[in-house]
Amino acid sequence: MRRRSVFPYVFGLVLLLLFAVPWWTVVASAYWSTSGVVVGTVVFAAAMVSFPVLMVYGHGKRHRDWAARVGDTTLGVIWVFFAWSVLGLIVRLVLALSGVDTVAGARLTALAVLAVAIVLVGWGLVAALRLPRTKAVDIVLPRLGHGLDGLRVVVLADTHFGPINRQRWSARLAAVVNELNPDVVCHAGDLADGTVDQRRDQVAPLGTVRATMAKLYITGNHEYFSEGQKWLDHMSSLGWEPMHNRHLLIERDGAQLILAGIDDPTGTSSGLPGHGPNLAAALAGTDQDTPVLLLAHQPKQVTQATEAGVDLQLSGHTHGGQIWPFHLVVRLDQKFLHGLSRHGDRTQLYTSRGAGFWGPPLRVFAPSEISLLTLRSG
Repeated sequence: MRRRSVFPYVFGLVLLLLFAVPWWTVVASAYWSTSGVVVGTVVFAAAMVSFPVLMVYGHGKRHRDWAARVGDTTLGVIWVFFAWSVLGLIVRLVLALSGVDTVAGARLTALAVLAVAIVLVGWGLVAALRLPRTKAVDIVLPRLGHGLDGLRVVVLADTHFGPINRQRWSARLAAVVNELNPDVVCHAGDLADGTVDQRRDQVAPLGTVRATMAKLYITGNHEYFSEGQKWLDHMSSLGWEPMHNRHLLIERDGAQLILAGIDDPTGTSSGLPGHGPNLAAALAGTDQDTPVLLLAHQPKQVTQATEAGVDLQLSGHTHGGQIWPFHLVVRLDQKFLHGLSRHGDRTQLYTSRGAGFWGPPLRVFAPSEISLLTLRSG
């Protein structure tokens, strides 16, 4: 009861700060005309009041996609304004200590914050909605047999098909993946936001993805906000292997590789029987001398992977922070934002920035990616 009573106050304080800091920096303290201050105040006040209403209508029981689009975009825009307003206030303080006229310093920083925020919002929209660039990385797995040297693994993650209809984007994404001629294609979770019926058309093009050896899919945390098991079943109907705490074995020219996948930790509290990460079950019956490639949505799951002697874990979840400087917050939960990292004597982790976006259709200093990993033998 006590936690519930505190939440509205914490939420209200965060909401107030998000809108009040930019309002103060750009409008109230910049010595504009009275009419300018009034207009700016009305704009910020209207956005602040409408924002929680839009989020409730968009992401609550009603699931109004139009409200989610407007609310999510508002969140992204105000976050950019907030971050750069904080920096603007620091610059204003430095200017004041340097002897710059107070009025001139206030107006200069207000205009700078306004200009930078507008440019970054525009750039962020383009970066989020464009087709991801392909990031090619070679990864040496010392235990990988020579027969599988050069194995091409394409990693998709965090497509987050949602309120913005990206069916054509999805088709182009599938086409790019096919052009890469992958041996294995992995979707590392957070496929969509919403139910299968809501996002069926956007996900459909993934059924055209081709791989010579395997197409693998695991759940992310967002699948469990709607229909975790139904998404596994649906991806299976599109020709993907649902890696629900299980593994399969691939072989080429005498060399073998175990491909395993585990659920996102959110599955444990989802109420779905048998859901939640179970690495022991996923690797049950495997040969300890055979290298293991593991799909696990969250990078921090690498702790268990390291203990189990996994050779390579593929993850997503972080979006690389998505909107700078939100990566600082992400690091509090996930230590590894993107790229390749080593853990223990054997395990490597590759964290994808993801192909899509969650919530705000913005990516600022955190570009999306299709990851092309070429596995090399030792």
